[in-house]
Amino acid sequence: MAFATAGGPRPSIRVGANPSPAETSSLAGKQHLNPPIDVVTGAFSYSGRFVAQQLLERGRGVRTLTNHPRLDHPLATRISSHPLDFSDDAALIAALTGADTLYNTYWVRAPHRGVTHGVAVENTRRLIEAARRAGVRRIVQTSIANPTASASSYYRGKAALEDAVRASGLSYAIVRPTLLFGEGDVLINNIAWLLRHLPVFAIPGDGRYRLQPMHVKDHAELLVDVGSQTADVVVDSAGPEIFTFDQLVHLLRRVVNVRTLVVHVPPALAMAGASVAGLVVRDMLLTREELDELMHDILVSREPPRGTTRLTDWLPLHRDDVGRRYASEMERHYRRARSVTRQSAP
Repeated sequence: MAFATAGGPRPSIRVGANPSPAETSSLAGKQHLNPPIDVVTGAFSYSGRFVAQQLLERGRGVRTLTNHPRLDHPLATRISSHPLDFSDDAALIAALTGADTLYNTYWVRAPHRGVTHGVAVENTRRLIEAARRAGVRRIVQTSIANPTASASSYYRGKAALEDAVRASGLSYAIVRPTLLFGEGDVLINNIAWLLRHLPVFAIPGDGRYRLQPMHVKDHAELLVDVGSQTADVVVDSAGPEIFTFDQLVHLLRRVVNVRTLVVHVPPALAMAGASVAGLVVRDMLLTREELDELMHDILVSREPPRGTTRLTDWLPLHRDDVGRRYASEMERHYRRARSVTRQSAP
């Protein structure tokens, strides 16, 4: 089966002249003694941990703003952790003071416990204002590919945040990922999990709508690359291959080596099946908005790809791991947080 390859070379996003060897040596010496500090929201989360790791590898100091502190995380001893409390402006400003760049990955996938996309927009506006008042030089905002292509509250919220970043007066980079994959991802892993555990897998509609997966490490490298610049930029974060959803499901079926029957069903029936499966795994498997966005062909970029890792190369190397365990959104963001709260209560 042939998959489309996104055209064009990986574009350069660097601006300005490179420093001389003497300048580089002097800068490295100063950074070693007093490394610049960056702040990452959710540095123990999926994409945030890769951003934090990239910054550490480049000699930067890292703080995180998080609602999910994890003492068992490999990065926990290397970064300082502060509460992501949107009701406490003074604490946000204090945590951001002295930071060079804010890498903001905060968002909510779907409304839960009163936190809607509108609330997430207001929360992020408070964070941006705190960064401005703290003297942060630059903000790198994670958005979504084609943010104005859908009328859903998710996409409207992402578009509103892009406007807030532009209006902040801060130097900025807005990065628009398509679909991330890699160790710990949700969508591709859970499709593989369903293929491993169900006799039948239902594809909504004709399955011809497209996706352009980006490896999470490539995405993190792109975020840190644009964070080190000074020019205001808006860039897509997309990988080198484009698949139809039908192609993606059959690729995963072959890689995990199962005989699950793949069928095409009306979207409403697929949504009903996802709701039932969600009850079984006690998770939010798929929302109606996500299904609509998937089927409207907006998880692809109109720009040359900036990622280099091919899903067709990555999957065979991880065939024994992908889909072995279900990746629970609720466990990751809500039940684990309750557990931490109980453990830390007096």
